[in-house]
Amino acid sequence: MNGRAEWQKLAAVIAVFLTFFYLPVGNLRFDQAILEALHLAKWYAQEHVLLCLIPAFFIAGAIAVFISQASVMKYLGAKANKILSYGVASVSGSVLAVCSCTVLPLFAGIYRMGAGLGPATAFLYSGPAINVLAIILTARILGMELGIARAVGAILFSVVIGLLMHLIFLKEEKAKVTAQMAMPDEPVTRPLWQNSLYFAAMIAVLVFANWGQPATDSGVWATIYNAKWLFTGAFALVLGVMLSLWFGLAWWKTGLIALPVVVLATAFPAQPLLAFTAGVIALSIIISTNGGETTEWFESSWSFAKQILPLLLIGVLIAGALLGRVGHEGLIPSEWVYKAVGGNSFASNFFAAFAGAFMYFATLTEVPILQGLIGNGMGKGPALALLLAGPALSLPNMLVIRSVIGTKKTAVFVALVIVMATISGMLFGAFF
Repeated sequence: MNGRAEWQKLAAVIAVFLTFFYLPVGNLRFDQAILEALHLAKWYAQEHVLLCLIPAFFIAGAIAVFISQASVMKYLGAKANKILSYGVASVSGSVLAVCSCTVLPLFAGIYRMGAGLGPATAFLYSGPAINVLAIILTARILGMELGIARAVGAILFSVVIGLLMHLIFLKEEKAKVTAQMAMPDEPVTRPLWQNSLYFAAMIAVLVFANWGQPATDSGVWATIYNAKWLFTGAFALVLGVMLSLWFGLAWWKTGLIALPVVVLATAFPAQPLLAFTAGVIALSIIISTNGGETTEWFESSWSFAKQILPLLLIGVLIAGALLGRVGHEGLIPSEWVYKAVGGNSFASNFFAAFAGAFMYFATLTEVPILQGLIGNGMGKGPALALLLAGPALSLPNMLVIRSVIGTKKTAVFVALVIVMATISGMLFGAFF
């Protein structure tokens, strides 16, 4: 019997026992924090898992199956042209307009397919940070200066952080180039334009299903919002046609996927989530049993879901317990935050960037949160620091990134975001 191992087990048992023995159940703040953690996890499950993460898992799985490794390496690989690779990474990430968690399956997909660390992390940052709707909302509610600074800062960040990640881990990137050069070319099974249209349809489903309600009831954004489910359904229909024409799915199977969607959408028009959920379930059942590429697609998507979902939900629970939701406190009192982000000192900017990096922001929610903080005395510099660090990072996001690229690279990525956000906030606060 290994004496040291047994002592370690005993220590673990004692630690767990003491944790439960002294658990501060009945303490108002502790009880509230646990409740906030559960509230945030429930809200996350209702608002983000079905509409954001599941479509993202299907897109990530499709990247792994339908896009050749050679294509990924051509545009995003370690040996690709830097201007092309960082341009593609930042633009493709910004088109999605997703939150810091929804971008993770897509990041994992392109990284595993051979994308260089620099372009992959540029994509990882740009997806949630370069959000056109969020930038417009920032300018309208928080002021034009802050909106422009956020847009310029986010675009620069995505490229600079990617380049710095590439340089810091240059030795590993060179090894990746050598390995990629030795790989044989894969045969092309489907024209690029077919794959492009297929991914465009999936991305459109993701974007329109999550189209947020604008501040006003008129205008282009409001019109799109009112018709969001019509757009979502139309692109889902296009997706089904493509599956039958190009991916070997029989027409009658496509019809089986569409049938429960049409029935539920007609019977319960005020609850579109029912039809959306039925479509996801039907698609999963059909493609998982169809064989060939479509079954590989499901298996790859399921692999991403198994890796990412548990870590995200654990992270959401921890974030909810520590920081609560908007208007509700967790273990950390809100007044501490208000006091820490006033003025334009290094400490206030660093705290804003650091706290923003660990908080979870759903898409567009950072603007009303900042509006409340500014109303309570937050400086403009710390506000920008939080805008540049918060939407792109979160505790759940960090846990998943670590599982994809490792602890060291994750720590460097998080540190770069926080440091650059802090410096940007201080510069902005000095001038405005």
